[in-house]
Amino acid sequence: MLFDEHVYKFMFAALQEAEAALEQNEVPVGAVIVHKDRIIGRGYNQVEKLKDPTAHAEMIAVTAASNHLGDWRLNECDIYVTLEPCVMCTGALLAARIRSIYFADYDPKFGACGSLYNIAEEGKYNHKIKTYSGIYSFESKELLKRFFSNIRKDNLN
Repeated sequence: MLFDEHVYKFMFAALQEAEAALEQNEVPVGAVIVHKDRIIGRGYNQVEKLKDPTAHAEMIAVTAASNHLGDWRLNECDIYVTLEPCVMCTGALLAARIRSIYFADYDPKFGACGSLYNIAEEGKYNHKIKTYSGIYSFESKELLKRFFSNIRKDNLN
């Protein structure tokens, strides 16, 4: 076990959110925000459902967590997400002062926490976010493969 048990528990909750996205034919990405060992925000991709390009799992979870705490500052919170956050989401997490980002797998096309960019940790902003990767990476990849395989099948028919 590379991480403490609670990290796996919270990433598993994020995977459950990703499965909810998959069930609704959304890109299967899920996120949870944790404050003092308790989930206070959940989200999964709802771009298609809401017809909103900003309806990423992280953005929805940030809104839920901010509403829960009654504050936009989430500096005592960690986010667990099944795919490396994009530039938009990483920017929102920096603005919210998230303490740590735990993500399952890198996103080589849009990632902003180590693959294309490392906005979270590069130190050019007034806040820096510690990032951790590789937690349930296989499971996250499998959900994404299933989704994109279904999309290709639908496009062939």
